[in-house]
Amino acid sequence: QLYREARECLTLLSQRLGSQKFFFGDSPASLDALVFSRLAPLLKAKLPNGKLQQHLKSLQNLCNYCTSILSLYFPWDRGESRPPPHPAGVTYPPSEAEEDPHKRRKQLLSVLVGLVAMLGYAFLSGIVSIQRGSVGPAGRQPVTLEEEEEEE
Repeated sequence: QLYREARECLTLLSQRLGSQKFFFGDSPASLDALVFSRLAPLLKAKLPNGKLQQHLKSLQNLCNYCTSILSLYFPWDRGESRPPPHPAGVTYPPSEAEEDPHKRRKQLLSVLVGLVAMLGYAFLSGIVSIQRGSVGPAGRQPVTLEEEEEEE
């Protein structure tokens, strides 16, 4: 029953797509991304049971849809694991790592300066104070907040 419903879903998608390039005209929408993310693995992966894959391959417009998206948005995906090297003579903007080799150091330093500034403000404004906890002559320990509430 599950395979029957999946085949029916693929058939309905094929009918809805028709001869259009994308589901809502000439430019992709979020539905195209969702549908492609489900169809491409089904179309390209080796599956133990190929019934559904065979049905998808029989729907030529959905196969063409997947192939056109793959070639349009993933042109380097020809069995390679990453994009091809830059063609000779073509320059690209430098990557973030090339722009600033000391970026991590600057980030860490700015976090430390901010932390010191906040702690300094907390001490100077009295929000945080340091008190020495010593035992008095009568052996009395410092009073905690709970003990103060009980005394009142």
